[in-house]
Amino acid sequence: MYKKEISKAVINRLPRYYRYLGDLLEKDVVRISSKELSEKMKVTASQIRQDLNNFGGFGQQGYGYNVEYLHSEIGKILGLDTKYNVIIIGAGNLGQALANYVDFERRGFFVKAIFDVSPKLIGTQIRGSIVRASDDLEHYIKNNQVDIAAITVPKTKAPQLAADLAKWGIKGIWNFAPTDLNLPKDVTVENVHLAESLMKLSYRLSGKEDMKA
Repeated sequence: MYKKEISKAVINRLPRYYRYLGDLLEKDVVRISSKELSEKMKVTASQIRQDLNNFGGFGQQGYGYNVEYLHSEIGKILGLDTKYNVIIIGAGNLGQALANYVDFERRGFFVKAIFDVSPKLIGTQIRGSIVRASDDLEHYIKNNQVDIAAITVPKTKAPQLAADLAKWGIKGIWNFAPTDLNLPKDVTVENVHLAESLMKLSYRLSGKEDMKA
């Protein structure tokens, strides 16, 4: 349906639209104008209209946007009308935090299995899932529907692990390891580098301090 090339900046804003519209739905707001939405999101009304026009617009002159309809349509654009089976590789603190985050299921992401190499963790239970040995990873992937693999292993282990996952048929990788992955083009990777995010925050804080001086 959406064949035209969409900029990364627009794609990055779509989850924010979805989240804000979800908040409005919870408050029983039926419709909203681009101006009202812009005031909440701190994005110009013109930018909102341009972003949504990439996918057909969705608004009506003099009415604005139907909140429930727009929320639903953006969800479809983001693929949230599909259910995804997720596995987590690495059952340390971060892996456990991901497994315990219940909001993923509301968005259609279901953690089906967790893997680790530590004998202390193998066999333990995290939110209803038994931690499996990483040696069982290939067999599990080849015998179960797995859409997304979340990698929370040390960066030295991540490249080979990601290459194996791609070889075994995984098409979506959520990478929390602070390293770049060189994978085939048909594998989609979303990198979440927590330390880099903190560095950006540090830079912005430093800039503010400089302006005060």
